[in-house]
Amino acid sequence: MERLAVGCIAFAVLVMVVGGLGEEEWGVVRVGGKVLCQDCTQGWNEWVHGAKPIKGSKVAVTCMDEQKRTVYYASDETDEQGEFEIPLKKEYVKGKSLSTVGCLVRLVSSPDPLCNVPTDFGRGHSGVTLEWPSIVYKDLIKHIVGPFYFTSSMCEEPDTQEEHDQGTNY
Repeated sequence: MERLAVGCIAFAVLVMVVGGLGEEEWGVVRVGGKVLCQDCTQGWNEWVHGAKPIKGSKVAVTCMDEQKRTVYYASDETDEQGEFEIPLKKEYVKGKSLSTVGCLVRLVSSPDPLCNVPTDFGRGHSGVTLEWPSIVYKDLIKHIVGPFYFTSSMCEEPDTQEEHDQGTNY
């Protein structure tokens, strides 16, 4: 009888420990990275290596299904170090699994009025497609992207490509 009581207590403790992890920790893939400000007015070394983190920048993940319909969207704001981490739940609608292959991670906005033009340095403007995770360890699956960069409006290159529509003369 004592063994049965000890077994029941051990089982209850195990359920509490596993339950204490929270459902949100199970079945989650994480996407993380950094958002920085590049200052083009500086010399090459400062421009490349002296980028400053931007607190409060918004980064988003958009996942599509086979028919190119949006099935998942999540976003996060960066912390003081310019870092973000977006959790993606593996189950998204009625128990269907989310395939992170093909999800797109990109810059959305910057709160810095002097550094708010997204660049494609690090593919933050056009977006990074998730393929292979950077970290797979026990229950942790994480994609690390970037770093992504914003710059000032005076550093933005003008669009000089001309588009010609064939068949129209106006």
